[in-house]
Amino acid sequence: MYLGIDLGTSGVKALLIANDQTVIASATAPMTVSRPHPGWSEQAPADWIAATETALDALRRDHAAGLSAVRGIGLSGQMHGATLLDGADEPLRPCILWNDTRSHAQAARLDADPRFRALSGNIVFPGFTAPKLVWVRENEPDIFARVAKVLLPKDYLRLWLSGEHACDMSDAAGTSWLDVGKRAWSGELLDATGMTAAQMPRLVEGTDASGTLRPELAARWGMTGPVIVAGGAGDNAASAIGTGTIAAGEAFVSLGTSGVLFAANERYLPNPESAVHTFCHALPGRWHQMGVILSAAAALDWWAGIARVAPAELMAELGDSLEAPSAVSFLPYLSGERTPHNDADIRGAFIGLSHDHDRALLTRAVLDGVAFALKDCQEALKVAGTQLKAVTAVGGGSRGRLWLKAIATALDLPVVVPAQGETGAALGAARLGLIAATGADPETVCLPPETQATIEPVADLRGAYDEAYGRYRALYCALKA
Repeated sequence: MYLGIDLGTSGVKALLIANDQTVIASATAPMTVSRPHPGWSEQAPADWIAATETALDALRRDHAAGLSAVRGIGLSGQMHGATLLDGADEPLRPCILWNDTRSHAQAARLDADPRFRALSGNIVFPGFTAPKLVWVRENEPDIFARVAKVLLPKDYLRLWLSGEHACDMSDAAGTSWLDVGKRAWSGELLDATGMTAAQMPRLVEGTDASGTLRPELAARWGMTGPVIVAGGAGDNAASAIGTGTIAAGEAFVSLGTSGVLFAANERYLPNPESAVHTFCHALPGRWHQMGVILSAAAALDWWAGIARVAPAELMAELGDSLEAPSAVSFLPYLSGERTPHNDADIRGAFIGLSHDHDRALLTRAVLDGVAFALKDCQEALKVAGTQLKAVTAVGGGSRGRLWLKAIATALDLPVVVPAQGETGAALGAARLGLIAATGADPETVCLPPETQATIEPVADLRGAYDEAYGRYRALYCALKA
């Protein structure tokens, strides 16, 4: 048996699979995000451990026999978070999360240093880890002086599970400290932010064994024998492992809290000017590109909160038929935006409202606005040299077929819907645990799921979607003018 633990922003998911990758069981535990100031987003690392304990306790309660046979654990998690530890491995402050934009001024200063784009292959976004440490140095100097180690969120779980300070390449690539082409920490970039190599975890590939589960934790959950903890992956690279998106030309679209258009590459293809992320993949010798929007399903959740109904109820009001976009445009920049704008200050908007517009029409505008933000990512990927032929849908928002129709039509690409079953980051993490524990060939483990359906673009609406996308682009420019 193999266990995947996915540390998300809103919760932890633990997934148990058999040797043949059959899903045996899963359990989840929710978490909340603290927003003490506008643009801030934090979590207490202790909450990650508590949620993981809750999920694993549930698995032991209901599937003790399966859990006792676990031989490998893989980790995936939200990227970029700055978890600052003292010399005793105790957190010095709440973790500053991926969607926290307080360090936008520091990010801009680092990005103006040509070494960062040249070595990391990426713009220095405010959500990345390095500018957060510069913010701490400038605003919380007493804490900065006590930082002994900086870990990414899932790697704090690794420390708790195994006692090891380690990080995989895909997650490390989102810090702005990694030489992404060489897959090594950059002394130049660390020095430019007042950091040292000694404060970084050691680097491993996602398929490597990074340590073994502490005996006391193994005993708690009834696990026998040594349990390998794999290097694991950042959430998007782990999702790619779960969907089998590992060869050049393969891609997926993720509708989670954020939205991602992810394309696998067999070589390093940086193009920071496009605001496309170029990161290491979870497999050795592979990379990937992705366009990232900060609010996808989070935008629908926000609108559902305003409307005071569940997101599913809003979707049910729309039926199954895709309609041409209305005159109302929605810009989903609730937390700023990454690809292609790299704009921490921009905010969301409904534009074009009138007395005859109802809740259902605004819901459609939200779905279309996210689809157009993903279209922005597609255009940026083209600039970065990647053309997509189809995308596989993953993430909680992908359960809405109407939304997938809008995305297929906006992107003018088929959207592949996997058959019922696990395809996400938790499965990818479990697969990495299997590979690390057994030495199995990744090509035979990381297979794509069976296809339930393929959603084609609605040909009769392509022109209307192109016209609406043009308005969407113009509105961003007008807001920035």
